[in-house]
Amino acid sequence: MSTTTGRAWAIVAVVALGITGAQSAGAQSIEQGLLQLEWGDPAPAAPGKVERESRFNAHLVKDDGSRVALDPAQARKAAGDLYVLANRRVAIAFGALPKGVSSAPPIEAIVPVDRFAQSAQASAATARVAAAAPINGVTRWVTLMCKFSDIATEQKALPFFQSQYGEGVGQLGHYWREVSYNKINLTGSSAYGWFDLPQPRSYYVTQENGKDKADLRKLFADCGAAADPSVDFGSVQGVNMMFNGELDGYAWGGGSCAPLEGRANFCTRVTWNPPWSFSNLAPLAHEMGHGYGLPHSDNSDGDDDTYDNPWDVMSDGWSNAVRDATYGARPKHINIFQRHRLSWVDTARQQVLVLGDIATRQVALDYAHLVGSTNTQMLVLSLSPQADPYATVVYTLEARKREGAYDGALAGDAVIIHKVQASGTAYSIDADVPAANTSNNEGSMFKVGERWLTPEGTHAITVTAQTATGFLLSVGPARVMSSPNPPRLKPNGASASSAPATTGTQAPTSPARTPTTARCAAPGGARSEGCAVRER
Repeated sequence: MSTTTGRAWAIVAVVALGITGAQSAGAQSIEQGLLQLEWGDPAPAAPGKVERESRFNAHLVKDDGSRVALDPAQARKAAGDLYVLANRRVAIAFGALPKGVSSAPPIEAIVPVDRFAQSAQASAATARVAAAAPINGVTRWVTLMCKFSDIATEQKALPFFQSQYGEGVGQLGHYWREVSYNKINLTGSSAYGWFDLPQPRSYYVTQENGKDKADLRKLFADCGAAADPSVDFGSVQGVNMMFNGELDGYAWGGGSCAPLEGRANFCTRVTWNPPWSFSNLAPLAHEMGHGYGLPHSDNSDGDDDTYDNPWDVMSDGWSNAVRDATYGARPKHINIFQRHRLSWVDTARQQVLVLGDIATRQVALDYAHLVGSTNTQMLVLSLSPQADPYATVVYTLEARKREGAYDGALAGDAVIIHKVQASGTAYSIDADVPAANTSNNEGSMFKVGERWLTPEGTHAITVTAQTATGFLLSVGPARVMSSPNPPRLKPNGASASSAPATTGTQAPTSPARTPTTARCAAPGGARSEGCAVRER
C-alpha cells in the first residue's frame, strides 16, 4: 500500500469515529469542510499578443464559515484527483511543521467524507478512470446582472440573458441536455437584474504584485445581496453573475459561498463573467463546466497553455467554434472523459481493455455526440499500474464528427485519443513531431487506414472503416517488428483542418504558442511516454 493510500485510510477511520481534529497517521490535524475550487480563464489575446496563463484557487470552507486557503500543487498531490472532489465535503490531513516554522502546514491527504453514490466506473484493477459525484436531473441556474456603482453601461438587456437558458438549438438548455445525453437539464433557470452594486469597480478589483485581482467573495456577496429580495435561491444549484465591466482580465467559474436566503453561508456553483464572456456562450458554458467540477483539458505539445485542445470546450472554446449571430461563439461538446467524470456515459457505452489483455477484437466506436447509441462510445486502454493508483495512466478513445449545432466546425471526422494522467487531466494525443501548438491538426486525428500504438506497445489500434454512426477499430497486441517503427507519412492534399466547415462558421483561432518542453523528443531519439506512433 502506498504512503498516500495508507494515510487516506487512516483519515477515513478517524472521521468515521468522529474524532475530527485529532492527530493521526503522523498528521498534525484533520479538518472537515466543503472543498471549493475556482478556475480563472483569461480573455482571448489580441493578435500578436501572448495569452495569459490560467489561474486556480482551492479553499476548504469549514462549518463555521471560515476559509482555509490550500496550496494547489499540494492539494492535487494529496487528493490524487482533486477535481472529482469539487463542491463536496472532504477531510484534509495537515502535517506537523518543524518548530519555529510559521508557514502553512503541509497537506498530506484529502479524502471525501460525503455520501454521494458513485456511478459504475470505467475501470478495472489496472485501469483507473475516476468519476465525480453524479450530476443528474434538474440543475437550476440563475443569472444575476450586476452593475458597478461607477459604470452605467448595460451591455445586454434582461431578455438576452433569459433567452440564454432556452431549449432552442444554440441555447444553454439545449446544449447541456445534448452534451449530457439528457442526464441534466436547466429547467427553471432564469435571469434577474440589472442590480446596482454598492461600490465602484476599484473596490472589488485591486492590485496584487502589479496585477489586477478580483475579490470573488465580495463580488458574490454584494451581487447576491442586491438580488436577494427579488430572487428565490431556495432550489438554485448555480449562479451565473454578469458584470458590466472588466474584472481582472479573467472570467471565473467554480464554487463560492455568500449570506443568502437567510443563511450565513449559502454555498453553490458560481461563475463570474465580464462582458466578453457573457456575450459568447462558449466561455459561459466553460465557466459553468467549472461549476459542475470539470477541470481544463489540454493537448500534448508540452507548453504551459491549457487552451489549445479545440476538441473540448473545457480547453479551447474559441478555435473551431460554430458562430451564432445572437450568442457569439457556441460551445463545442466536452470530451468523453469529461462526460464520464459527471456520470453521463452509461456503463453499456464504456469498454475497458486492461494491461495484459492480448485478444484481438473489433470495436464499433460510435460518435460521442449520438444520444441513444447502442455501441461503445468510450474505449479505455490502460498502461502499467502504479503503486499510487492515481499515477496510473489510461487512454480514452472517442469518435468525433464535424456536424451539428455545436461540433459543426470541428477540424474533421476522426478518432480522438486522450491521455489521462496527473490529477485526472486529459491531454489530446498528437502523432506529429513536434506536436502542434493547437490540436486541430492531422496528427491529432486518427482516420481510416491509420494505426496507433500505446507508448508501452501493449495495444495497437487500427481504424479500419468509417460507418454512418462512427468508426470500426481493430484492437489487439502490437505486431512484432524487427526494425524501428516507420515514420508517419504526411497526408497528401489539404488537411481536414483546412477544409470548410459543414455547419456554421469557424471562430477565430487562438494565438500560437511556443512549446517549452518537447514530449516527443526523448534523448537518443527514443519515444517518451507522452509520445505515440501513428502509421499509414
